[in-house]
Amino acid sequence: MRRLFKVLIRLILVLVPILVMAAGAGMLWMSRSLAPLDGSIEIVGLSGPVSIARDSEGVPHIAGETRGDVAAGLGFVHAQERLWQMEVSRMAGKGRLSEMFGKATIGTDIWLRTMAIDKAAEASMAVIDADTMAMLEGYSRGVNAWMDRNPQSFSSKLPPEFVILGHQPEPWTPVDTLICLKMMSVQLSENAGDEVLRLAFARMGMSEAEANDLMPYLVVDTPPPLPDLTPLLGLDTTPLGAPVTKAEAGSGASGLGANSYAMIDAVMGTGASNNWVVSGSRTQSGKPVLANDPHLGLMAPSIWYLAHLEVTSELGEPRHLIGASLPGSPYVLLGRNNDIAWGFTNTATDAQDIFVERVNPDNADEYLTPSGWAKFGAQEEVIKVHGAPDTVFTRRWTRHGPVLPASYKKLDKLLPENSVAALQWVALASDDTTANAGPRLFTFRTVSDYQDGMEPFLTPMQSMVVADTTGNIGLIAPGRVPVRDPANQVMGRAPVPGWNAIYDWRGFVPYAELPRLTNPPVGAIGTANTKIVGPDYPHFLTFDWDEPFRQQRVDTLVINAREKHTPEISREAQADVYSAAFVGLKGRFARALAGKQLTTLQQGLLSRIEAWDGQMTADKGEPLIFLAWVRHMMINTFSDDLGPVFDDWFKPRINVLSRLVDGGTARNWCDVKDTPDEESCDALLIASLDDAVADLRARYGDNIDAWRWGTAHVQRGAHQPFAEVDWLAGFFNVDVEAGGGPFTLDRGVTHLENDNAPYVGTNAASFRGIYDLSDLDKSTFIQTTGQSGNVFSRHYRDMAQRWADVKSITIPTTGAGDVEGHWQLTPE
Repeated sequence: MRRLFKVLIRLILVLVPILVMAAGAGMLWMSRSLAPLDGSIEIVGLSGPVSIARDSEGVPHIAGETRGDVAAGLGFVHAQERLWQMEVSRMAGKGRLSEMFGKATIGTDIWLRTMAIDKAAEASMAVIDADTMAMLEGYSRGVNAWMDRNPQSFSSKLPPEFVILGHQPEPWTPVDTLICLKMMSVQLSENAGDEVLRLAFARMGMSEAEANDLMPYLVVDTPPPLPDLTPLLGLDTTPLGAPVTKAEAGSGASGLGANSYAMIDAVMGTGASNNWVVSGSRTQSGKPVLANDPHLGLMAPSIWYLAHLEVTSELGEPRHLIGASLPGSPYVLLGRNNDIAWGFTNTATDAQDIFVERVNPDNADEYLTPSGWAKFGAQEEVIKVHGAPDTVFTRRWTRHGPVLPASYKKLDKLLPENSVAALQWVALASDDTTANAGPRLFTFRTVSDYQDGMEPFLTPMQSMVVADTTGNIGLIAPGRVPVRDPANQVMGRAPVPGWNAIYDWRGFVPYAELPRLTNPPVGAIGTANTKIVGPDYPHFLTFDWDEPFRQQRVDTLVINAREKHTPEISREAQADVYSAAFVGLKGRFARALAGKQLTTLQQGLLSRIEAWDGQMTADKGEPLIFLAWVRHMMINTFSDDLGPVFDDWFKPRINVLSRLVDGGTARNWCDVKDTPDEESCDALLIASLDDAVADLRARYGDNIDAWRWGTAHVQRGAHQPFAEVDWLAGFFNVDVEAGGGPFTLDRGVTHLENDNAPYVGTNAASFRGIYDLSDLDKSTFIQTTGQSGNVFSRHYRDMAQRWADVKSITIPTTGAGDVEGHWQLTPE
């Protein structure tokens, strides 16, 4: 035995250094994938030389004679820094992720291939104008110039993800850019999920009042009564599924979505945002101040790439664009030019409708239309799967749009027999002119220029605030908004019968009638994903607005504030972590438990929560305790009632809990079905507090005083796909502690249904910009990770802590300052 032990020791002493050396050599080899900081290259098709100077933050300052030339420069640096991110985006849009990731993404590919996003992008090339085509083609030239620079040694200089997965990218094309732009609509569209939930509630036999308990409308909305979906669609009335256990609730096991669609469900409908603009009459400088922070899914690298583009001669004078560009596209989508600044929030208009299509029982290739039976469109699709056989399926579509996979959100269990669901969605249009808005951003000089000039922007509809250096402020919400028949009483809230013509779209709202506002008397405009129009607005946008808490905070801190506004006040507002939503709800919880018999621990925690000021700072324990209490109250109250749809519905729904505790619901949701007694909500509140404490002790230890929100609420920039690989996740993910919560301006959304990490941040301000129209060079910017997408770069995560601290950088038109590196592109 001693001899064996000695042999093992010798082996360890020999093997460990070898393994360390091998790992070091591998790291050194892959680190050579970093782009050189300096160089020159000839590119066919350039009008003149393009200069790319990177500053100390890794931000490129790109100057060229034409918009097509600077697009080539941006494509070149995007490929240098974000090639893997671009590849994932376009492969997703084409439904080809499984070629890289294997069987895990087959369901996602089926869904995306079914949507035919790539085919809609190809068709939309027919409506691309000349200026846009010049930028799309220039961008492709730049991307491909970097990829083709040295074919003999190319494979050894790809970013590490390509090497690890053994994947080789194809040449970039203008269609790929349109695909990447359309993929933003996937993240910013959510109504179809709400429709499926209301269908499930009807399928479970709920009344409209009970469904409204679970998905209440804004108090300022007065929608018509929702028709009874059971006779409308011919729904089955047999039980949908057994109640889920408390262990299943919040584990993902009770969701409608199968695991194979996890990637789609994780990103769809995750967009939110804040923006505001204050007129010069209310600022210290006498010129407008504009701020914007779009809330999107966190990833590593960031969804945005900061850039400065300068067109030197094409437009008659040097014209600048500075701000956040989207890798895969040649545009600065959020930012400023010489004369104006602008910012987006998601309007969340209802641009999706699900149509239940009745299948001919005598011919499964036909479905019912208002004029009789019609044939499904059909095409066989082959999905190549890395390490596994091909997956073959038939993509089908109707006059409304693609037929959703039967297993998606368990539609096969929700829909009547002999029926399928088809999705009509603005983003799938084959005449999408959205890309044509991009080149115009260089040329706008006034608010009215911007408002009139964004007409090509069709999807996803955005609430855009804008200001100019002459002092004007305004709002425009461009996008394609469906017009529904007045006889359609469903109004986008639930699936409708595809065979009845009254549910067909009647066209789209004319651009001149979209929401627009210029120089309002109050001297400020702000939006935060809740209702942006008044009661007199003649067109329907949606009934599924966000809860109004962030909007109310914008109104308090900015719109209705009395002091003269400054960029610093905007920064403080973007950093605001006060949760009015939780302050109101904790008061309700406390009132419900007043006079109840509580243990010493329960009373101590309740007193602590009552004394909490509502600030969700990282160093406090109260935000964690209260959110855990909310989480377990929702599980204990609703999981038995909602059964297999619980996880799809599960998020901190403040208005739902407020009505519940106030006793204003259609039924006693607090009654636990599998017990003989009828439970009260106050009893469930006490039990949920105990469950929260047990949960947090298991996660963070027994010392309650040591619990911190920041420890739990790590904002995670998740790498695709290595966030799912334990031994690589820590290396590729970008994690940083942060404050904020789901209803604060400095937003931090978590997936409470994910029991493995219910308090980890997954959605937050993906970019922050503050623009001082008295001197646009003083404008400030930050994104979530760093400029580089190469994990070996010092710019991979160097902005993360500053982002968490709500700090920022400037990007002046004067150039790079301390130049970190310089590339010169010249015509071949």
